[in-house]
Amino acid sequence: MKLVGYNEFSGRHWETGSVRNVWAYRGVKAPHTDAPFSEAFLLGVSGGIVMGYFTFAYQGYDPEVRILTRNTFDPLNTLLSRLGVVQHIRQTASADTGLANLQETLTDGLPAIVWADMFSLPYNALPHDENMWAMFPLVVYGFDAAADTVWIADRAQVPLTVRLSELAAARARVKNHKFRLMTIDPPQPQKLKTAVLAGLWDTIKLFTEKPPKGAKKNFGFAAYQNWADLLVKAKGRGSWAAEYASDGRLYAVLTSAFTDIALFGKADWADRDLFADFLQEAALLLDKPALADIAPQFRASGRAWADLGAALLPDGVPLLQETRELLLRRRDVFLTQGGAGLEEIRGINGRLAAIKQTAAEDFPLSAAETAVLRETIRDSVLTIHDMEKEALTAVRDALS
Repeated sequence: MKLVGYNEFSGRHWETGSVRNVWAYRGVKAPHTDAPFSEAFLLGVSGGIVMGYFTFAYQGYDPEVRILTRNTFDPLNTLLSRLGVVQHIRQTASADTGLANLQETLTDGLPAIVWADMFSLPYNALPHDENMWAMFPLVVYGFDAAADTVWIADRAQVPLTVRLSELAAARARVKNHKFRLMTIDPPQPQKLKTAVLAGLWDTIKLFTEKPPKGAKKNFGFAAYQNWADLLVKAKGRGSWAAEYASDGRLYAVLTSAFTDIALFGKADWADRDLFADFLQEAALLLDKPALADIAPQFRASGRAWADLGAALLPDGVPLLQETRELLLRRRDVFLTQGGAGLEEIRGINGRLAAIKQTAAEDFPLSAAETAVLRETIRDSVLTIHDMEKEALTAVRDALS
C-alpha cells in the first residue's frame, strides 16, 4: 500500500511543506509559474513572515527565548481557506479506524496529511517527556503491515520510515488531533490574487499593528526593540543581565533562540529568502513589478539573520562555536540522510548534552565578556529592525 511514483520531499515546514508536497505529487501547478506551487508562495498566503519574541521559564526545565519568524496564527487553515481549498477531514479516537482511514486514502491514490507528535517519532531523536508534545502535520504516502513499515515525507529530503505502532502512538498523543487525517483538493485559481494580497497585508500588520492575540511588544518592530532593550537592561523582568547569568541559563536561551532562527522547520535563515521568493511570485500575479524589486532587501535581511545566529553562538568562544556547528550539522544530517543518520545524530545529541553541562558548571565568558556578547546581539537585532522596516515600508508603498 504505497503511492506509485511518490518522490516529493522538498517541503521544509510541517504546514506549508506538507501542502507543497501533496500538490506537487498530484501534479497541481500554479498558473503564474506553470510549475508546482512553491513553499514560498504558500508561506506568503498563510500570513507571511513576522518577528516574535517570547520567554518561558517552567519549573524543572531550562529557560527559553523563542523567536517567531513566520505567521503562527493558524497558518494552515488560513492558506487553505484563502485559496478556496476543500478539505476532507477524518478523525477518530480508534487506532484501528485511524489505520483503516489511512488505508482507504492511499487506496484512492491520495497522499494523507496526518498529525503526529514530533517527540514520539524516533527519526527526530528527541527525548521522551510526558510533559512535552508537539503535533505537526506530515505526509504519509504508504505503509506495509507485513513489514511493519510506514513511509513518511516530513522535512527531510529523503523518505522517512517508522513502525505502524510508532506512528499510531504519535497520532494518538493529543486528544484534539487524535488520528486526524486530511486530504486536500487543488486551489481555486481565481482566488490566488486575493490570497496573495491578504498574505502581504498580514505581514505588514503583524509588524506594525497590535497582533490578533498577545501584547504588541512581542510582535513586529516593537519586538525587535523590546528584545534589544532587554539585552542591555541591567535589571527588571525580562532583563538578560538579571535573569540569564553567565551559566546554564544563558546557554539555554542562546541555543533556543538560535534554534528558532536557523533550524525549526526553516528553509533558510528566518524564512527571509523564502519571503523574497514569494514577493517575486506576487509581483507576477498582481502585476506589481515593484514587489520583485524589494525581494533583494529581504535576502539581505536573511543574511543579517545569519549574522544574528553567529552573534548568539559566536566564533572565538569554542564552546558556543561548537554548539552552533553541531546544531547545524544535526539539521543537515537529518535533511540529507533521514533515519540513516540517526547514529550520528545521537552522537551529536550526546556531545551537546556534555557541552550544556560544561556551560552550567563553567561558562566560558566572564561577566564583562557576557555583557559584550549581549551588546553584540543587540546590535544585530537592531540592524535587522532597520533593514526590515525599510523593506516593509517599500512593500506597503508598492501595494498602495
